Amino acid sequence: MPGSATALIGECDTRQLTGLARHGHLCLRCGPFNIRLHSDQPDMVQLLQRLYHHQQQLDSRQSLSDFSISLQRPWGLRRWWRPQVMMRTDAQTPFEPFPLNHAFPLFEWSLNWLIATQAHQFLMLHSAVVEKDGVALIMPALPGSGKSTLCAALMLRGWRLISDEFGLIRPNDPELLLHPLPRPIPLKNTSIEVIRSFSDKAVLGPIFPKTRKGDVAHLMADRDSQLRGNETAVPGWFLFPKYQQGAELALEPLARGWTFLKVSGNSFNYKLQGARGFRAVAELVKRCPAFSLGYSDLDQAIQQIEAVHTQIVAGRRAGTGRQA
Repeated sequence: MPGSATALIGECDTRQLTGLARHGHLCLRCGPFNIRLHSDQPDMVQLLQRLYHHQQQLDSRQSLSDFSISLQRPWGLRRWWRPQVMMRTDAQTPFEPFPLNHAFPLFEWSLNWLIATQAHQFLMLHSAVVEKDGVALIMPALPGSGKSTLCAALMLRGWRLISDEFGLIRPNDPELLLHPLPRPIPLKNTSIEVIRSFSDKAVLGPIFPKTRKGDVAHLMADRDSQLRGNETAVPGWFLFPKYQQGAELALEPLARGWTFLKVSGNSFNYKLQGARGFRAVAELVKRCPAFSLGYSDLDQAIQQIEAVHTQIVAGRRAGTGRQA
């Protein structure tokens, strides 16, 4: 249920948002989901307001929430000694407590978990997705491949961020359109300074040191990506990136069979989707050419990606399908 939007969350009064969050009434719209937050942490609300600046705040009295996240300090000694924050949702506490000053990473990881375990109206590919000229590039990849860094760099070069984490497709949709979920991109360890120096357009949140994934900072999705959160994208092609220090740029086409195995294997709920998931992935792989890309230089990688994408877009417009 879309809900009734009131204003962009970044333009709202911070004290009012803090009060709404304290009573569990702060609700925002991101892509196809309504997210309700209950938190007694003003710093958490301020950072949410900054990094989700162009998302819609919803009227909590008229909006059903898809996901409800409560971030609260526990009672007892932990409230004062080495303070912690706990996540609750629907009477569940799926994670161990985090340090209090890590409330925002806990919110982001909690939202990832909720989407991955509950949003089964979508076939959910574990991939970054960006769009240009109306055609989407889908980048499934394993942790450590440089996917998030490359996704962030493409967004900073003018591509629209669909998602850094989820390729959301309604499996019975004949067009297999990708639904945006433009959230902050979590950058880890050395990627933080790589992106900070890559573009002066990068809006980064604070560095959270020594999380369970190392040092993490969140890159805000740009204004255009956030404001176009209801605009689906046509799938165009797959890219499996792999960063390796000192590697020469290497682009290789991939066979459909291999691509099918990797795409279905990089899905959060492919098995749960059953036959319709199989048909959706098979059709997606049939329509979209796939490549691997080894790289060490971001600028070279982006130049190669844009050259291939231009050919893919031209091929689609000419009605030649898989040509690239």
